[in-house]
Amino acid sequence: MPCFDDSEILSALLLAFTLFSHGYFHEDEEIDQMITGLRVLYGISIITLLLAITGLYGVCKEKQWALIVFAVGMILNSLFMIVCNIGGVASRPQVANELKMQYLHMLPLTNASENVIDSLDKVQMEWQCCGLDQGYLDWGYNISESCLCTEEPTNPCVAAPRNSSLFEHVDNDEPIMIYKEPCLPYLIAHVVNAINATLGVLLGVILLWV
Repeated sequence: MPCFDDSEILSALLLAFTLFSHGYFHEDEEIDQMITGLRVLYGISIITLLLAITGLYGVCKEKQWALIVFAVGMILNSLFMIVCNIGGVASRPQVANELKMQYLHMLPLTNASENVIDSLDKVQMEWQCCGLDQGYLDWGYNISESCLCTEEPTNPCVAAPRNSSLFEHVDNDEPIMIYKEPCLPYLIAHVVNAINATLGVLLGVILLWV
């Protein structure tokens, strides 16, 4: 009886983690890169929960077929998760490269859509970066004000070029500091960290079942 209770608890926790992850990432620009992994997690957690209920039914009603379905299903489910874990580890470089190419196609930022600009502005303010690949140079003349450094920045800053839009209404000679580092490495790391977290959860579930 306890093993089935543990399976139900693990399945419920895995489903809760999947729902939380989906809610956390649903507004991210990178959600398309994560949706496959979320679907896999949904499938695994729901199937495991159904198997655990079937096994509990077999114990309570002394139904041998239900116990066989539970045992075989859990073995196949564990093997599937192991395959997913191996595939996830192997696909990380490819996902990172595809994501990089996707963002590079948005350049130059002067031709980017308003939605892209709004999303990038949020990223620049949150992660204290500027541009995508070559820093503020990606913005050309019209450097976004979201690139402006805060009073106590955690990331390095550089002086903005004086022939940029930031100096249009400035009369003094004081430099305007903007973030130096591009945002693309942070965006890629964000997705890779999400993949690592998912793989870690799957590995943890496999080890607990074993």
